[in-house]
Parts: sequence; structure tokens; C-alpha cells
Amino acid sequence: MTTKQVMIITGASRGIGAATARCAAARGYAVAVNFARDEGAAARVTSELTALGVEALAVRADVSRQDEVRRLFETVDAELGAVTVLVNNAGVVDRQCRVDAMDEERLLRMFSMNVVGSFLCAREAIRRMSTRYGGTGGCIVNVSSAAARLGSPGEYVDYAAAKGAIDTFTLGLAREVAAEGIRVNAVRPGIILTDIHASGGDPARAERLAPHLPMQRAGTADEVAEAIVWLASPAASYTTGAIVDVTGGR
Repeated sequence: MTTKQVMIITGASRGIGAATARCAAARGYAVAVNFARDEGAAARVTSELTALGVEALAVRADVSRQDEVRRLFETVDAELGAVTVLVNNAGVVDRQCRVDAMDEERLLRMFSMNVVGSFLCAREAIRRMSTRYGGTGGCIVNVSSAAARLGSPGEYVDYAAAKGAIDTFTLGLAREVAAEGIRVNAVRPGIILTDIHASGGDPARAERLAPHLPMQRAGTADEVAEAIVWLASPAASYTTGAIVDVTGGR
């Protein structure tokens, strides 16, 4: 890379976010590791990155809150420099249940974290990257889910609907800012070996479903990270508005 590349990854203290941070650092990116609660995990990821010889910074922020998103980006501005890549990875699931058992609190949390947070972070990134605002361009990669096209019946239709919104957001935003030097793409992971399944009350879900997948195994966070970092790289310079499935054929 000839110029400094600064990547903000939301929800980067674990799982796909942490794997993306490591993958990006290995390619020379300065990385901002966003986290909401687990400061220790974020610090461990940041230490791994600095051990690779790159700049890294852990920043606590709840991305569903506008003031905290602003502070996240302002901190990165001051300590790492202008953001060139945003990875909208932060998201939540909830306990598996049917729609007729969901309450307002669950639904508001689901859409605030998974959808509103991505919009707020993208807004701040655009204000820094867009040639309309004097920026030099950049990339946004949204993390969706295969649930967006499968619906997740009997498990979490609300999560699937939120990720469906991310797919639409990706397509619309890509067209909106394409002439301003910003590329916007998404990855749609399938069954991946992370602790998100435990958050949904089914920690063995990946292992249970693996034999039924076309490739007969679950994916890894590193495999998703490779796709994210490729979409952010110059190798994908003519790719925008794309949604890349990382699902093992599911």
C-alpha cells in the first residue's frame, strides 16, 4: 500500500470482527478495534495486531447510539488518521423463538444494533471518505447473513429481517456514493464457527448443522475475513453493490 490505510471494524473483539482485524493487520492496515462491552477481549486483539507491527487502537462505542458513533470516528481521526475502510460487523442475535413470542424490547434491540448502527457508522465514514466532502474515497463492507435469504423460521426471523435490510442498504448505498469514490459491498456468512450461536441459545448449532451443508462442514471466521479484506482491497476496485456469499454452498 502506498498510502496509509485505516480500517474501522465494529464489533471486532471476537469472532468474524477479530478475524478481520488480524487479516487486515497482516496486510498492513492500521486497525481500530471497536467493542461495546468486553474491554479485555478488545485489548487482546489489539495486542495481537501491534505485535504484527501495525498501528492498532481499541475504542469502546455502542454503534446504535449516535453520540458514541461520532466519538468512535473522532477518536480514530485523532489517533490513527482518516478512515479508508469501514467494516460494519457489529450485530446481535437473541434466543431462538417464533415471531409470536417476540416482544418490542427484543425487536428494537435487534434493529437498533444490526441496522441503525450500520447506517450511523456509514454516515460518519461517508462524511470522511466522499469526494463530495473533500475526501479521497474509500470502502464500506457490510456483514450480512445467509439468514437474509433463508428467513430463519422458528429461530430468529427478526435477525434474518434485519440482515435483509443490510442487503438492501448495501445495494442502495453503493449506487448512491459510487461517483464519490466509495465502494460499498457486503459478505453474507453462512454457518460459521463463532460464539454467536451460544448467544442464540444453541452453542452446538454449527456442529449440528455442518453435516447437512453442501460442503459438509461449518466455515471459519478467517474464511469470512478473507472475503471482507478482499472486497476492501484494490483487487476489488471495480466491485461495488456486490453481496458475496461465504456459505459453503448453502
